[in-house]
Amino acid sequence: QVQLVESGGGLVQPGGSLRLSCAASGSIFSIYDMGWYRQAPGKQRELVAIITSGGSRNYVDSVKGRFTISRDNAKNTGYLQMNSLKPEDTAVYYCRLSGRGSNYWGQGTQVTVSS
Repeated sequence: QVQLVESGGGLVQPGGSLRLSCAASGSIFSIYDMGWYRQAPGKQRELVAIITSGGSRNYVDSVKGRFTISRDNAKNTGYLQMNSLKPEDTAVYYCRLSGRGSNYWGQGTQVTVSS
């Protein structure tokens, strides 16, 4: 079994920063692609950023230049560094691992950007 636990969310003012973590257990982290998704109330869940098992990265246009996705395979942990946060970034953020025909989701962590 694969279990994912997100952490690092919270309340931050516009322009501030947060770093989200995604800690994985139960499998070999390095073989999976890892994505960060977010879902705001009343909206569909969207892919924010992804890093493949080979280290390739991609981002949704709205976060390019502000967010950085990374992974530390030795720690079985992925990260999302979020800078210059905006109110529209407010959402529950979810970590997902995918690969070998399987998908695994974390429980989500709330990010609120507000004055």
